[in-house]
Amino acid sequence: MLLFLVVLLFFGCNQDHSSSEITKIALRDIGNQLLLSQQDSTSLILPVKEISTGKFELSFQSRLAFTPDSLVIFAKNSIEKANLPSEYRVEVIQCEDEEVAYSYEVKNNQDESIIPCKTRELPLNCYMIQILFIGKAQTFDYFWLVLIIVMVLVLALWYRFKTNTKRTLEEPYYYKIGNYKFDKEQSKLLYVETEISLSKKECELLEILCDNLNDLVKRDELSKRIWEDHGVFVGRSLDTYISKLRKKLKEDSTIKITNVHGVGYKLEVSKT
Repeated sequence: MLLFLVVLLFFGCNQDHSSSEITKIALRDIGNQLLLSQQDSTSLILPVKEISTGKFELSFQSRLAFTPDSLVIFAKNSIEKANLPSEYRVEVIQCEDEEVAYSYEVKNNQDESIIPCKTRELPLNCYMIQILFIGKAQTFDYFWLVLIIVMVLVLALWYRFKTNTKRTLEEPYYYKIGNYKFDKEQSKLLYVETEISLSKKECELLEILCDNLNDLVKRDELSKRIWEDHGVFVGRSLDTYISKLRKKLKEDSTIKITNVHGVGYKLEVSKT
């Protein structure tokens, strides 16, 4: 999931970068058309700057004069061709004092667009043109990223709930010992319909023997694992608990707990 989100974020960042570069190309196209309308095919268009998020600045090597009407048309055409946001604000700023010589705003609803004094020519001067996109760029939409994250989390929670429910409904795990079932969680033996309770020590001892079925387990290992952290161990304690387990497993003749004298014990289940 994390890898998937990283890929999406990377994709989104690349989209933003690509959109920024396309916007700069569109602004250079606007500048080029303005210069050509003044019969100027040699003056340079200076590098387009992104001065803040969604705001770009176009500037020129030479002074120019133009009618706002031509700027409105050139900007509209270039922005539409580049598939940029259709709502934007344009400001023509005088280089010397940074005063706004002309500005207008375009909205999707034409009645809300403000384009004043389109035919009054701006005199020859040094101008910077700033365009702020106030609409929604057609780039990676972070709404979809949030939606995807929510969907992934919902699916993860649903899967976890389903898994936990399935585990709850499943039969508890038993050790199978001949005709007995050993439920270590409930500390009991099940024989046919009879439940036989086990003490904590009996349960711990039987679990170790079951994990080593038909294999010898040394006395030292048994005593260490069961009694080491639970108080004093008396030599006869292990034998006593083995004897108790034998009695509780006596209903099945295929089960034996064998004593290898002085070495350890082995839980054996013979095939019938």
